[in-house]
Amino acid sequence: MRYLLLLLIIVPAAEISVLLLSGNLIGFWPTLGVILFTGVLGAYLAKKQGLETIKKVQDQLRYGQMPGEAILEGICILAGGILLLTPGFITDITGLLLLAPPTQSFFKKLILKGFRRWMDRNTVTIIR
Repeated sequence: MRYLLLLLIIVPAAEISVLLLSGNLIGFWPTLGVILFTGVLGAYLAKKQGLETIKKVQDQLRYGQMPGEAILEGICILAGGILLLTPGFITDITGLLLLAPPTQSFFKKLILKGFRRWMDRNTVTIIR
């Protein structure tokens, strides 16, 4: 919880400083254009990949398989889309990394590790 509070303070401050720096280097209108472009790109990529993931989950459920990998992929796509829609260069880079298949596997492993750690700390019973 304390890390979340720290993120809520540090990330916006860093985003504002990067946006101001970008405005000074390339100008206001190009900076605004890049922000709008990444927002539209994020919405498009999240929709496209999200629909593919939903289809994957439905297919796996239809054949009686657990869609664990597809759900992790969906979490990455959702988070990446939200970060790309958020104005700022740091969140855009992170969002693109979450949506790119080569780096998405790293984030899926990270999320799975976090879930396992959370389940180990709390007394959660998993029935297989």
